[in-house]
Amino acid sequence: MPLDDARVDALIALIRDTFRVRADQDPIYVDIHGHLDRIAARQHQIIFGRRGSGKSCLLVHYHRQGAKKYKNLSVYLLADEVKTLPYPDLLIRMLLTVFEGVAAAHRNPLYRLKRPGRVLRDHIANLRRLLDTPLQSKVEEARATSDDSGFDASVTAPHLRVGGGAARRRSMERTSQFVERKQEHLERHLPDLKASLTASLKRSGYSQATILIDDFYLVPLRLQPDVIDYLHRLLRDTPLYLKIGTIRHRTRLSTRRNGATIGVELYQDVEEINLDQTIDDVEATRDYLATMLDTLGRRVKLSSASSELLSPDGLLHLTLASGGVPRDFLNIFVNAVEAARARGTLRWLTPTTVYKGAGRLTYRTKLTQLRSDFGEEDSLPVEKVFTDLTGFCLKEKRKTAFLISQDDAGSYPEEHELIQQLMDAKLVHVIEPDTSAASGRPGRYEAYTLDFALFMEPRLRNIEHAEFWRIDEDRRRVGLREAPTYPLERARAAVEAEGRPDTESVPEDVEAIVGVEPEPIEDDE
Repeated sequence: MPLDDARVDALIALIRDTFRVRADQDPIYVDIHGHLDRIAARQHQIIFGRRGSGKSCLLVHYHRQGAKKYKNLSVYLLADEVKTLPYPDLLIRMLLTVFEGVAAAHRNPLYRLKRPGRVLRDHIANLRRLLDTPLQSKVEEARATSDDSGFDASVTAPHLRVGGGAARRRSMERTSQFVERKQEHLERHLPDLKASLTASLKRSGYSQATILIDDFYLVPLRLQPDVIDYLHRLLRDTPLYLKIGTIRHRTRLSTRRNGATIGVELYQDVEEINLDQTIDDVEATRDYLATMLDTLGRRVKLSSASSELLSPDGLLHLTLASGGVPRDFLNIFVNAVEAARARGTLRWLTPTTVYKGAGRLTYRTKLTQLRSDFGEEDSLPVEKVFTDLTGFCLKEKRKTAFLISQDDAGSYPEEHELIQQLMDAKLVHVIEPDTSAASGRPGRYEAYTLDFALFMEPRLRNIEHAEFWRIDEDRRRVGLREAPTYPLERARAAVEAEGRPDTESVPEDVEAIVGVEPEPIEDDE
């Protein structure tokens, strides 16, 4: 089918609609692996996935449609809306959303005519009053701190005047006291809150509820264990189930404090749902993404969009260029169609037009997202390692893949975690979690490739491309075992170096050193 067919325009419009995920609109969701059924299960769950993997699409679609199908009550909360609040206000704001959601959203129409129960209303009022209690130093307590009667922690306006260092010390002390008091109230009344939620849900006519927290990774890392610990204790042994969407290596589920574990443990307290499709199994990921494209295509009367609009090599390279991420796959597809039309290449998409569609914009977007997700300060060590890593691979070794020694990973856990964060940021991709290395190098290794946007458009000169999706005569991935070993000691030195690297200029810096090959001429037939 020619790429200028009207049905292709309709497909592009449909794909662009999938990029707009909002809590007040039902998104287009393609449920290939049956995740909707899993979300409906009576289990607490962590849904892991990189940006663009479909976390928000899954959670919002379940909230708007899936909950009706499974006859569950659903409460949706976007962490982006509370991420800037201090602790414990951030947690209190989440609790308010949960309580008000349970109070307001009921299946039984008769219940809508009634006000929520007095106990539930009292808890909501107390939580809101607790939220509005200021965390500031120049205050006088209006009541004895020993008053346990409720959540009320009212204070009067400040009039205390002190100067210099004394004022700052008293400010810190008072703030700490008020934070501690809020936390004490939450702990003291946790059993009451739990009982109130359970009773309210039963009165509503629902047998269970799902509490959906989207983009949990935006909550400051140091606060995540405390937030998830309280929410899990609140909902444990109730018919309300916690479902948290997040990015794996931007999430801290537990920590140790005063000899106790704060947070939750995977496979013990919560179940894992992994949405990530990676290119360590290229064929499976290619087939998954093709099925997704074909499902969308059938909505605009295309019987098989993946085979009609993409050459076999085009589909493979679209999978590689996307790193297996569904939103990136669709985004690059749209850009590739536009690039092909501009070139007059209308038969179908080839590797050349795919990489034209990916281009440098993909790299810039991922870098922007990295800084947005991590913050300028936390992104600095990640950027330092990435800049050093690309120099090591493309300038020094002239290869696109690299190995990490598993022994090294154990000796340098913090630096290894930075590699994992680069993977979550889609700037590197795992291609083999456990392999040997050539040239007599002992031990076991993890194998990675740099993101294809760095070296495929334009294609760099004098660079050995690890074609790991191909198998040689010894049934080994081509170019994988021969990849150079990146020492994590070097990553530590990069992190400790002063200054901020010019990460934006990495592609141009590499091109200036290694050069660029002429654009290949492809027969699109």
